[in-house]
Amino acid sequence: MRRHFYANYCFPGLLLAGLLALATPARAQTDLLRDLEKQTTDSTQQETVAATFKGTHIINAQSVETPGRGTLAFLIQHRFGTLNSGAYEFFGLDNAELRLSFEYGLSDRLAVGVGRSSQEKTFDGFLKYRALRQSTGAHAMPVSVTLFASSAITTLKFNQLANVETRSTASRLDYAYQVLIARKFNSNLSVQLMPTLIHRNYVALAGMQNDVYAIGAGLRQKLTKRVAFTADYFYTLPGYVADNFHNALGLGVDIETGGHVFQLHVTNSRGMIEKFFVPQTEGNFFKGDIYFGFTVARNFTIKSQL
Repeated sequence: MRRHFYANYCFPGLLLAGLLALATPARAQTDLLRDLEKQTTDSTQQETVAATFKGTHIINAQSVETPGRGTLAFLIQHRFGTLNSGAYEFFGLDNAELRLSFEYGLSDRLAVGVGRSSQEKTFDGFLKYRALRQSTGAHAMPVSVTLFASSAITTLKFNQLANVETRSTASRLDYAYQVLIARKFNSNLSVQLMPTLIHRNYVALAGMQNDVYAIGAGLRQKLTKRVAFTADYFYTLPGYVADNFHNALGLGVDIETGGHVFQLHVTNSRGMIEKFFVPQTEGNFFKGDIYFGFTVARNFTIKSQL
């Protein structure tokens, strides 16, 4: 009886234990292969780095950012007079320059914009194209590159004096071309370089430059969840402009308030587009020629993304 009991009950138990022992390594191997496959997939996927800057402008300079497909950005840029103008001018608050502009994202890469500045009653338009976008993962792109081209025309009525050359429409036009190269090093710090060419159809003196070359640099350093320090600077290459004008410098603070970004800044440049702040900055920042200003940017979704 004992041998019969052992054969009927113990042998099936041993057989079941053996099958479980064989199945367990196979299941573990399957899980391991699944994990490896997932890790391989994750490592080959690219992830685009977003929000290198929080707006399409740093201070004076454009940033690599565009509004995005179907988004319309409305910007109000306001700049008061210099702080060293004294109490009679209420330290610059009695004088002001204003620029209103619209920027629209035709796609996630291409944007167009138009604006109007009170300085010389200037209208401007531009195209902005995101050629490369910083990404992580396989074949990661270390930087973002945006191409920028603009034209501006002044509509100011110049005094037509005797022996003064008449200003044609073509002579009122200026052009700006930039390559914006930026990298977001981490969630707090972003840096941008900006090789720049300004072409002016008209210059008042024979020795002045029609073509002005400059190198710009900008940064954004996050301070809190909604506040960041910003700065930009343009160094003009040697020539008439470098000898007779100053390099544009701006320092500011970005404040995120829900649907828009509010920027406060100080700069030695009166103008707010490239044709003004790159070749025509007259103020010396370190001698008190400082303009206080602000920018308000509000985005509107015109065409929702599918």
